[in-house]
Amino acid sequence: MATDQDLADELVGTIRTWVRKDVLPVASDLEHADAYREALVAQMREFGLFGATIPAEYGGLDLDVMTYARIIEELAYGWMTLSGVLNTHMIASNLIKRFGTEEQRARWLPRLATGEVRAAFSLSEPDAGSDTQALRAKAVPDGDEYVVNGTKMWVTNGERAGIVALAARTPEGITCFIVEKEPGPSFEGIGVSRHIDKLGYKGIETVEMTYTDHRVPAANVLGGDDGLGRGLHFILSSLELGRINIAARAVGVGRAAYDAAFAYAQERETFGVPIAKHQAIQFKLADMATKLEASRLLVKSAAEKFDRGERADVEAGMAKLFASESAFEIATEALRVHGGYGYTTEFPVERYYRDAPLMIIGEGTNEIQRIVIARGLLKRAEEAGLA
Repeated sequence: MATDQDLADELVGTIRTWVRKDVLPVASDLEHADAYREALVAQMREFGLFGATIPAEYGGLDLDVMTYARIIEELAYGWMTLSGVLNTHMIASNLIKRFGTEEQRARWLPRLATGEVRAAFSLSEPDAGSDTQALRAKAVPDGDEYVVNGTKMWVTNGERAGIVALAARTPEGITCFIVEKEPGPSFEGIGVSRHIDKLGYKGIETVEMTYTDHRVPAANVLGGDDGLGRGLHFILSSLELGRINIAARAVGVGRAAYDAAFAYAQERETFGVPIAKHQAIQFKLADMATKLEASRLLVKSAAEKFDRGERADVEAGMAKLFASESAFEIATEALRVHGGYGYTTEFPVERYYRDAPLMIIGEGTNEIQRIVIARGLLKRAEEAGLA
């Protein structure tokens, strides 16, 4: 059900005001220090953002994905890291909402909605990123438990999470487990084996996690017995939401880079006039603004289709592909508009330039998105009798 437009506008406006007042003034300092700002995350909890798309019956805001995407854009405009704090949490929450048993939804969604418990999502491995069929992590049944062994990579929020949506192989195939743990570097056979330093996307942990004989109750198999061997289907379906998040944050980063370039072009003068008066700069600004608007419309298309309950893999892939590539191009042009200053830490465009590539790689590389899009188009043509 669509969120009331007045309510959506009010909430997005509140987030926009908060970002400009409390996030933008500190974002660059926090990013350069690679510092996690608990106070900002606590404020996000106060806004109810950890329950953004969780149904009201479980204590969530029950927002439609269109409104959620608008919020993500605002967060990424201020500091992309904040949108990452939400992404894996919402993917795991969406998995439980869509595919969990009623007991599982009642057990976990209320605590996820308040942010009391934070969630991580764990699919990739050192030798299995885009190739999900190469997963090696195993969950071996042992009575009413499963014994999990394996290593997972690129786990955002992994150390701070209390719940991890984990993909592992069982005799039936790839199965999704809801792993409960205490926040911290180690817990009953689960260990953070290393923190991964990154080009950008600072201030949030990205870790490698190792599972050594960790026991998970059989009751934590997502979807119960019916979920055995169906984990990959569950996960790929929920990645639609993750890719809409990535696309929306790309719009946020692109918008921030464009606004910075536009403002600077009106302030910086050469040959007696602001550089915005020069045609070479005007061409850049025109292209940047066009790419930004097209990206936002693709996000809107994907989010609206998701909200209608329709399969949105093609649309989410298109939005993620185009918006992420556009964000990087816009950030690059913004750096060029700033000239030498763009290569310094005095202006935030260097941060946008380092953050933007994540969206090209994260939630499935853009090469994978092209495959998803093409296969989806061919499948739709077959279903319509056109191929």
